This record gives sequence, structure tokens and C-alpha cells, in this order.
Amino acid sequence: MITGNIHHLDLVPYLPAKLRAAIEYVKQHITAETPLGKHEIEGNQVFVLVSNDSTEPQEKRRAEYHAKYLDIQIILNGVEGMTFSNLPAGKPDTDWLAEKDIAFLAAGDQEKQFVMHNGDFVVYYPGEVHKPLCAVGAPAHVRKAVVKIEAALVR
Repeated sequence: MITGNIHHLDLVPYLPAKLRAAIEYVKQHITAETPLGKHEIEGNQVFVLVSNDSTEPQEKRRAEYHAKYLDIQIILNGVEGMTFSNLPAGKPDTDWLAEKDIAFLAAGDQEKQFVMHNGDFVVYYPGEVHKPLCAVGAPAHVRKAVVKIEAALVR
């Protein structure tokens, strides 16, 4: 997991070049007017999903992880609680890794949480358990971009 702010990439000099390029793409091409949905950067190897969502109380959210793609979750507008676990995933209650590259479980072990604001990003590598869209106080709207990158492309 790597965290930072898209406007201060100088503070994460260890960020792999492929991830830095994807964040720069979002900075330059994703605006408030960008339509919701999938936008290809490099076909199905690198793409961004733009969404308008609502946060929910943490206990209503399910944890997830991926196998093929890593996530760069970027807050475009709003505030979002992000829960994560540093421990291996337990047995998922829904395993769609082969079909959709996502598995769900109720929660990660020893979950921790941090708050993301406009411009903040977090990178989750395959296998890293995370629970996005957790409310910080009352549920609220959040606009975000999630860049999906085939993990094999990141060295």
C-alpha cells in the first residue's frame, strides 16, 4: 500500500513510474465533466473507472481484494474513510477473482482506517485487503477515480 496526494508526488519519490504516469493521466484528463464509467488508458491493461458514490457506515461495507490488477484510488471530490488490513485475506464469502478480479469478505483482520480528502490517493496491490467508501461521520457523496493496472506491468 502506498498513499499520497496527486498534487505532491514529490513526497513519494519511490512511486513506480507506471503508477506515477497513471496518476498524471488522471490529473490531466479526468475533470468534473468527465463521464462516469470506464476510460481506457492502455486498453484493458491500464484503465480508469470514474464514479459518483455514497459512503456508508463502516460496518455496512465489505472488504475486498484483487488478484490481477492493482488499484489506485483517487478522491476527486469529497471525503472518504478507507479501511485496510496489513494481514493476509481470510477466506472470501464471494470469490469472483477469476471472472471479475474481485473477492469480498466481511472484514479484514485487525482493520485500520484513514481519511482521504480531495487529491488523496492510495495504491492497493493484489492481495491487499481494503474496504473503500466508509463514511466519515454522516454518509456523504464522493467522486473518485480508480485506476486499474495489471500488476505484471509494475516493476
